[in-house]
Amino acid sequence: MKQKVPEYRGILRHHFIEVPEVIHEASGIRFFGRRIRSLVFSTDAAIIRNINADAVIAVYPFTPQPAITHAVMVAADMPVFAGVGGGVTRGPRVINLAMDAEFQGATAVVVNAPTENSVIAKLKMTVDIPVVVTVVSELTDIQARLDAGADMLNVSGASRTPEIVRTIREKFPDVPIIATGGPSEKTILETIRAGANAITYTPPSSGELFRISMDKYRDAQAGVSGV
Repeated sequence: MKQKVPEYRGILRHHFIEVPEVIHEASGIRFFGRRIRSLVFSTDAAIIRNINADAVIAVYPFTPQPAITHAVMVAADMPVFAGVGGGVTRGPRVINLAMDAEFQGATAVVVNAPTENSVIAKLKMTVDIPVVVTVVSELTDIQARLDAGADMLNVSGASRTPEIVRTIREKFPDVPIIATGGPSEKTILETIRAGANAITYTPPSSGELFRISMDKYRDAQAGVSGV
């Protein structure tokens, strides 16, 4: 018999973002004894502090900066997967950023799809945390990535993500796969069934959430004034 899980939400902090329940269908990946099924894709401190995801994947469209990694680490009360470049930022700088991220307490480092295998190999010789390599196409030479030292894959193929995951899983049944889940529970479940072990979830922005709150305040004020 499945036991009921007691829950405490508090008064001031009961309003938070919950990742889609279907993500719990994923097997998860154990990192240093902690099982992670959901990763929130955000560097927004307010979002990170108010979501029930298992971890943060802090990658962003700028060259990685230690100050940003530090800010995310301070805000997060869960493991952080820190982006360290591999696209615009390459070579020794990626290694240095990865070392800094590990020293700050990151659980894993994430490199972008263009990262050279030689850089992945140097990362593995430098840091003692998992190296996560991003994959955007099934044409990627996955075996070469694994041979270089990739510990797991981060599949980000937009609408084609489930197909890419399925292709990888057929050839590499044991490789840990994190993947973007898409916009709905249906696409998340499809990605899990294709073989993803953990799902990256993109939450609504602070602006979108604040707009909802402001609309409620306006409606309530209109009711009070009789407008």
